[in-house]
Amino acid sequence: MRRDDGAKPASLSRNNTRRLTLSLLIVGLTVACTPAARYQPRNGDIVFQTSRSSQSLAIQRATHSPYSHMGIVYVRDGKPVVFEAIEPVTTTPLERWIARGKGGHFVVKRLRDADRILTRKALRRMLQVGRTFQGKHYDLYFEWSDDRIYCSELVWKVFDRALGVKLGELQTIGQFDLSDPLVKAKVNERWGGPPPSNEQVVSPAAIYASNLLVTVYER
Repeated sequence: MRRDDGAKPASLSRNNTRRLTLSLLIVGLTVACTPAARYQPRNGDIVFQTSRSSQSLAIQRATHSPYSHMGIVYVRDGKPVVFEAIEPVTTTPLERWIARGKGGHFVVKRLRDADRILTRKALRRMLQVGRTFQGKHYDLYFEWSDDRIYCSELVWKVFDRALGVKLGELQTIGQFDLSDPLVKAKVNERWGGPPPSNEQVVSPAAIYASNLLVTVYER
């Protein structure tokens, strides 16, 4: 006997529900995997990671931050590189830089007014300032002179000298938390006693916390 009330069998309704659920799942996976969800590098971006270097954990504990290394992103011939202070100051392909960090995790920050500030002329100035540090040795003693350079110092000075933008609060070594046993051991290894507490420094943590920057990507 044919039904004339327009109602559909329960089994058909359940099948439609299953198909709808499957369709929504496929759409969700497609969105999650789309290339647009990946990081789109821009000149002047700042990248942070947890280094696997021997001093990384001491830096993290002294600054109360998971991030112990950083650099500036530039796009050269369509390929992103990171300008960084390691040994020596150099540029590293972005993917190689990411792979060097702990767990491949990294965070990207960008100037809030990047579209206005980072003009072609401004980027040229950044590159010019950066060239004055190219090839310099890494500074194990975190001195503020330009003779040797550490990672956050490089980033801070490039933005300051090229753009007049001061990223993060300058501190002294004495303002860091030097109470942790691991930090004490590293300090003794470097200085053979108390460090120069009045030496001016800038940490990755200070730049990360700058209100002039916004987070644009994290993986």
